[in-house]
Amino acid sequence: MKREAVNLRVLKRHRVSFARGARDGVPIGLGYFAVAFSLGIAARNAGLNAAQGFFISFFGMASAGEYAALTVIAANASYVEMALVTLIANARYLLMSFALSQRFDPAAPLRHRLLVGYCVTDELFGIAIAQPAPLDPWHSYGSYAVAIPCWATGTAVGVIAGNLLPGRAVSALSVALFGMFLAVVVPPAKKDKVIRFFVPLSFAASFAASRLLPALSGGTRTILLTLLLSGLAAALFPVPDDESQPKEGRNHEA
Repeated sequence: MKREAVNLRVLKRHRVSFARGARDGVPIGLGYFAVAFSLGIAARNAGLNAAQGFFISFFGMASAGEYAALTVIAANASYVEMALVTLIANARYLLMSFALSQRFDPAAPLRHRLLVGYCVTDELFGIAIAQPAPLDPWHSYGSYAVAIPCWATGTAVGVIAGNLLPGRAVSALSVALFGMFLAVVVPPAKKDKVIRFFVPLSFAASFAASRLLPALSGGTRTILLTLLLSGLAAALFPVPDDESQPKEGRNHEA
């Protein structure tokens, strides 16, 4: 009886965490639907249908990584190039997954660490890391259950709209995705002079590479430039150890 009472309390706590995560995921899901619509236009331009667009977003769950994959798909690049460029674009999620795993109860099963790490995105990481430790993975599952279907559905709807709208409208909507990336880049560039310097440098390097290395595919050039510029930034402007973690994270570790 005592064990059953403990199990019931644990189950109730998980239900509460799941419901709270689902509530927190609603505004993220609505935002994802709008952004994924533009990604769907890019998927349609790469030759994907609505079902393919849905599944690439459902299992990919990364705007930059998916756009990189769609770019190399449209360029008829190889699977190896697609895998490399997606890995590079999504590398930051490795760090987010590590950070979240450190917030779990030490006795938490490995499957929860793997599932939470697999589905993490920038925004979902933000609401998860803000939860008090130890982190209940069911909060993340609740937010995932709302946000990820919205992201995938938005992509599928974007593909369908791209097939129905006239060519000029599709071309105009394709620009919206670039606006999303500008919204990601501009705020940190205003605060960090290193980013402010390397953003235009990356534009110039990309243009130069397209002129000087026309034999290389777009995917290969993207991989090489990403490695070169990120390595150069890390070598010239290393981040001190005491600045590599957010203050909130350091407080929990103290």
